[in-house]
Amino acid sequence: MRIGMFLSYAGGFREAAAEVAELERAGIDLVAVPEAYSFDAVSQLGFLAAKTSRMTLMSGILQLYTRTPSLTAMTAAGLDYVSEGRFELGIGASGPQVIEGFHGVPYDAPLGRMREIVDVCRMVWRRERVVHEGKKYEIPLAAGRGTGLGKPLKLINEPVRERIPITIASLGPKSVEQTAEIAEGWMPMFFHPERAADVWGASLDAGRARRAPELGPLDVFASPALAISDRPELVEAAIAAVKPNLALYIGGMGARGKNFYNDLVASYGFTAEAERIQDLYLDGRREEAVAAVPGELVRAISLIGSPSEVAGRVDAFARAGVTTLNVTPLGRDSEERLALMSGLRRIVG
Repeated sequence: MRIGMFLSYAGGFREAAAEVAELERAGIDLVAVPEAYSFDAVSQLGFLAAKTSRMTLMSGILQLYTRTPSLTAMTAAGLDYVSEGRFELGIGASGPQVIEGFHGVPYDAPLGRMREIVDVCRMVWRRERVVHEGKKYEIPLAAGRGTGLGKPLKLINEPVRERIPITIASLGPKSVEQTAEIAEGWMPMFFHPERAADVWGASLDAGRARRAPELGPLDVFASPALAISDRPELVEAAIAAVKPNLALYIGGMGARGKNFYNDLVASYGFTAEAERIQDLYLDGRREEAVAAVPGELVRAISLIGSPSEVAGRVDAFARAGVTTLNVTPLGRDSEERLALMSGLRRIVG
């Protein structure tokens, strides 16, 4: 099982690079750089490529709507080049609040766009002339939609690899099914080892049935919060620290009836709790929404507890099919985060 870490949205490039270099020396396999509406992920990934030599660098995630398919492919090829073949393309749809609210782009057809982008990326990396006629992307652009001067082109440079691993962030049944069919990796949010098969098992099975053999086994990510301590008060503090983020996603990411994360938590058996969190959050009662997040849910989707308890949860994630633990360590500074990651490295082996 690989061990990785999400970098903070708010971290500076130089501070993060020093921390990542320490993580690499500690044997951590991967770091993922988020984007959302913070600094772009690409700048930081390029900076980290120059400061590391072994670990995998991953975008976690690039949004579908903010780059053309060809630019996404060029960016991935460039990052794979400067990292000497250590880049993984994490990509996802994000959500309407970010795509429409920050970028001013309509949030439409994420499923169809994803398949087309993946097809174009692999075409670019194979250095084929890019010709694509899809429902959402037409390359080259037809004469009736532009000047008529466009012609099929191929990437000038020779990529380090013609198959850069693609990991797709997805939650819905059809999206997860497509991910299992076309991607090297799958990155859900709030993975619950004991409930994941009930929620996603049928979709994963359907997608894997159409999966090309050359893709290899699906790399399944989980992204739990991490806190390792024998002191009960610190464990409770860690659980409390996770609740605001869960309340934000369950209650505030979307509207009533259109919140992917609320639906997911409800499917885990927390239907009434998810509804209450959302009602409180959308009514502006955010502290009450945070308090309404069940500790049982936090423990289920996290790696929080004593070393033996965390080891038990690692085993649960492994039994549920997780192959990469890409965690968020709940340390106050780089020294504490490094200690937590080193502790997890010892537990996983």
